[in-house]
Amino acid sequence: MSSPASEHPHVAVIGGGPAGLMAAETLAQAGLAVSLFERMPSVGRKLLMAGRGGLNITHSEPIEQFRTRYGAATDWMAPHLAAFPPAALIAWCAALGQQTFIGSSGRVFPQAMKASPLLRAWLTRLDGLGVRIATRMDWTGWNAAGALAFTDGSSCAADATVLALGGASWPRLGADGGWTALLPDIAMTPLQPANCGFKVDWSDIFRRQHAGAPLKRIALHFAGQTLRGEAVITAEGIEGGAIYALSARLRETIARDGAALLQIDLRPDLSVEEMTERLDEPRRGASLSNFLRKRIGLLPVAIGLVQEALHAGDTAPLAHLVKALPLRLTAPFGLARAISTAGGIALDELDAHLMLRRRPGVFVAGEMLDWEAPTGGYLLQGCLATGAAAGHGVLHWLQSRQGL
Repeated sequence: MSSPASEHPHVAVIGGGPAGLMAAETLAQAGLAVSLFERMPSVGRKLLMAGRGGLNITHSEPIEQFRTRYGAATDWMAPHLAAFPPAALIAWCAALGQQTFIGSSGRVFPQAMKASPLLRAWLTRLDGLGVRIATRMDWTGWNAAGALAFTDGSSCAADATVLALGGASWPRLGADGGWTALLPDIAMTPLQPANCGFKVDWSDIFRRQHAGAPLKRIALHFAGQTLRGEAVITAEGIEGGAIYALSARLRETIARDGAALLQIDLRPDLSVEEMTERLDEPRRGASLSNFLRKRIGLLPVAIGLVQEALHAGDTAPLAHLVKALPLRLTAPFGLARAISTAGGIALDELDAHLMLRRRPGVFVAGEMLDWEAPTGGYLLQGCLATGAAAGHGVLHWLQSRQGL
């Protein structure tokens, strides 16, 4: 495969997820010839998977607070988010015919509440811009001539390249982290699960009775942070939105200490004093389960958690146990179950335009980079913002070299 005949530079984009598609759009709108290569039979597979839950595209909170959601990468992400902020993403959706709305939590969704209409409109736009999309093309690095090489034996010479191969979560959708072996000279933070669940050593009886049960209207306490939300008990442990929001700190604590002690408030609407008053009565023959159900309205799964703690030897007063139930997390779930990926190419390997310092003309975007963010629209916003930034970085580099 050779570069398409064109008087304009040819740019190759490797990876057909949101970051790669946005980089391709940015470049094609500037008049460049763009070829996008995707290893799977179709592009946007993880985007479509995210759309099954409503496609939370971004968040409506003020940009000053929005930026802080990227943790250690906050300062690094700031200029990219400033160049392509949530307002720009909402306008971009509207230009594709996909109007959005703000949910009660401040999260932003397309009115269609799914990804397929957005992706179809996006691909139509890319086709109109002349972007060539080649699927089932698995990139293997560069050949001796410096061209991009693929497993089918073909190659592609490009004036610049954008790598957007994703992280390593949900590998069946295409991103498995195998690209790390193709960049041996580039410093990286090991890929780790982010927005993930955690293992808990449940008793056999608790696992049998409560695996799959939701924990609703709870509050989680960890490392000085309190968060209300929901979670789900699994056979191996616990997962869900509230857990995902704390996953970075939980993962780091487990890596350092071998375990993390999370506290769950099973009735955050009641104070300890109110709880004590309700539970400071004799049971009069009632079982613990019936007593907790009648006096404070605990559901079976919450009662089961209290019983787990008591059987483990916890001696805290019952009211305090309900308000701060300790849960020992021993390990994060694996990358195959994680929503996103932490780790990746070290940020100091890149210049301000997302070009690899050791490989001029090669730019990187999306989850290949060492940043992470919680669910709530921050992940997709980050991928699209860095995709646009990589595209603009290519334009800047080519202009500086060729006087375009």
